[in-house]
Amino acid sequence: MDQLNIDKNMWNKVQASQSEAEKVIRPSLTYAQDAWRRLRKNKLAVFGLLIVVLFCLIAAILPSFYPYSFSDQELTFNNTPPKLEIFKIDEENYVYVNKDYKIINTTGEGELLSAGILVNDDKANRTYEYDVNGHIVAVDYSVNLENVQEYKELQKNAKKDPSINLAKERRAIDKKPTFQLFVDGKEMQIEKTIRNKTYIWGSDTLGRDLFIRVVYGARISLLIGFVAAFVNLIIGVIYGGISGYLGGKVDNAMMRIVDIISTIPMILYVILLMVVMGPGLNTIIIAISITYWVNMARIVRGQVLQLKEQEYVLAAKSLGASLPRIMFKHLIPNAMGPIMVALTMQIPNAIFNEAFLSFIGLGVSAPQASWGTLCQDALSGLYTYPYQLFYPALAISITLISFNLLGDGLRDALDPKLRK
Repeated sequence: MDQLNIDKNMWNKVQASQSEAEKVIRPSLTYAQDAWRRLRKNKLAVFGLLIVVLFCLIAAILPSFYPYSFSDQELTFNNTPPKLEIFKIDEENYVYVNKDYKIINTTGEGELLSAGILVNDDKANRTYEYDVNGHIVAVDYSVNLENVQEYKELQKNAKKDPSINLAKERRAIDKKPTFQLFVDGKEMQIEKTIRNKTYIWGSDTLGRDLFIRVVYGARISLLIGFVAAFVNLIIGVIYGGISGYLGGKVDNAMMRIVDIISTIPMILYVILLMVVMGPGLNTIIIAISITYWVNMARIVRGQVLQLKEQEYVLAAKSLGASLPRIMFKHLIPNAMGPIMVALTMQIPNAIFNEAFLSFIGLGVSAPQASWGTLCQDALSGLYTYPYQLFYPALAISITLISFNLLGDGLRDALDPKLRK
């Protein structure tokens, strides 16, 4: 064959813009890496994740280093608020007067020291007298009686005169002082308002530190949420996966069992288990685990019904793969997105249900504390000591909101349709 003569002028160099056209610019990412990348872009979901992690770390670590336990009692310092209005007796002695008109010796920085020494209880004049390092400190609480009588008089007048704003007048009376303090016969005024250095969130009716009880309540509530979610994940995924994969009469029978379980209220399971096992943490976990897995089973079943018709499942069957291998190597991993979202949503539901059960007296027993029991204990003194309800209710609200924000973020991050 004759040798070909190729002229160099027949060829042109490829332009740089054309050579870059086929270049792969975006790095290759796995499904998990891409989901994490999209989750990080959702600021609210990241905020929720950080709050959840922070609460878990605090609940797990802080009780080991805190100076008080959840069950330590100091009746002398019961119902002390987070902020103290203290009176200055002299350069070295300060006192705080609680709602029961009892004196507590404090430092100028807000640290509680000891109860005042009562030397005289004059019930006729409604006066307590205390000895504070040689000073006679008298607490005259007859002023409170005058406030009560004034409000009763306003109530009578309000029935005759509709123009009287009883709520406004009540708020004005509540702002008035309820006692007068005298030191050696001289009336004293509040020196300053400072933070309680002994109990940073105040104490309850038995003198227990409210902060560590809320932290311990977080330990119990989060433990129940995570354990219940784990149990529900295992049972719900296996049950729903088998039901969806087998289909037919087996699927119909298994779903009717799910319907029966879901129609019985969870509180009935709790009551029956309490009769057999007694109240406690294990009872709550078992009761929640019995009922919560049904929603997970329905979700997994729906996903498996769609995925089992895919070609890769048929290929696995053709190669002789067993049912467990098809289920756990092919179907469940491809349905993990909806499963993780449902799991994230179930944790706050379990926490809220545990708080509700504890609130109505079906939860953990004293002296253990969960957020629900703390709220229930605070109801009796709601108007007098509102901080006792505020802090556990705030912890519940922040936790539920954080988990819901994280769940919404996971739903968007794990959805392949939203991948860009």
